[in-house]
Amino acid sequence: MADDSPADTFGVSIGVDDDAFRFLVHVPSNLDAAWSDRDAFQQLVEQAVWERLDRDRTIRAVDRVAETGERVELGTVTLRPDGTVVDHTLAEP
Repeated sequence: MADDSPADTFGVSIGVDDDAFRFLVHVPSNLDAAWSDRDAFQQLVEQAVWERLDRDRTIRAVDRVAETGERVELGTVTLRPDGTVVDHTLAEP
């Protein structure tokens, strides 16, 4: 039986600063699911990304292709508040 509870799609990128990389979650303006804690869903998104992409290899690739002030898109992840990943378009740069 398919679970058709609401899920939302979040964009994911890495921002390059002078001295650090930032993991960025792009939140849609209208959320369909009942997200009760903003920090919790950002952590779920980050966990889903690193379960699908090799973190070290991805960071090295970002370092090769991006300059300070740029942002490298990793794709999207669609998930439910319970952490279930419904779909993703994640790829290393």
